[in-house]
Amino acid sequence: MKKENGKGDELMTSNYIRFDWAMKRLLRNKANFAVLEGFLTTLLNEKIVIQKLLESESNQEDEFDKYNRVDMLAENSKGELILIEVQNNNEYAYFQRMLFGTSKLVTEYINRGEGYDKVRKVYSVNIVYFSLGSGKDIVYHGKTEFRGIHQGDVLELTPFQKQTFKVDSVSQLYPEYYILKVNDFNQVARSPLEEWIYYMNTGDIPDGATAPGLDEARQRLKLDKMTKEELSAYYRHLDNIVILRDNIYTERAEGRAEGRAEGRAEGLMEGRMEEKREMVHNMKSLNIPLDTISQVTGLSIEEIKSL
Repeated sequence: MKKENGKGDELMTSNYIRFDWAMKRLLRNKANFAVLEGFLTTLLNEKIVIQKLLESESNQEDEFDKYNRVDMLAENSKGELILIEVQNNNEYAYFQRMLFGTSKLVTEYINRGEGYDKVRKVYSVNIVYFSLGSGKDIVYHGKTEFRGIHQGDVLELTPFQKQTFKVDSVSQLYPEYYILKVNDFNQVARSPLEEWIYYMNTGDIPDGATAPGLDEARQRLKLDKMTKEELSAYYRHLDNIVILRDNIYTERAEGRAEGRAEGRAEGLMEGRMEEKREMVHNMKSLNIPLDTISQVTGLSIEEIKSL
């Protein structure tokens, strides 16, 4: 659907609807859950069945967030919570935002008075269209482990805990994070997950793609199935994303230019000050009176004494 190379670039349209718009308008319909289930099944490497969608942050969006991001909160057949967020533009504190989102879900989706054994498993799936952090991969997975400081062993559950919580490791009790840096994918898709990332990056679905959910996406996320009014709203959405990205690119370019200008000005000032220091040093070595040095250099007597 898009290629981003710099200022002035546009989102290139294809035959299929962009994934964030599909999340906002189409995938919330139970009839289209198969698309989202296929993506999550591919990413989490286990069969995911969505029971229902729950309230999420996107219900309280401001004008910027309306185009910059979209999120969706799903509950699967095991009662686990899956928060999916698409972020279009850079957010320097995005790692902390991920932490806040999962922490909020952990505390909100437990009834008052319930024991800690009722804390729900949370998955945070983040599809980002900007360069988040510094790394070479396109998909990152984060989970919590407790490792011994002295022995280096991983703290495990007891047999009773495994039976009670129906999990095999401590990390399965804690939130897990997935980050898909889709803009960084620029190669041929060779796995089901890469087929999904290719679609999210380009808006196209390869003819030979067999990843779960993509066949449903071919059928249900076609542009030619949208009404004239829906297409108009969709293209406005694409235009607004382009504008947002262009604004951020411009701000960064202006910031870099200002930084260079300020750096040059500071460099000139520092150079002049260094010349004055050398001049003061030479004049003092010749025992020239301080008031004369002050008249020549424009520095105060206190400044001259300190050099």
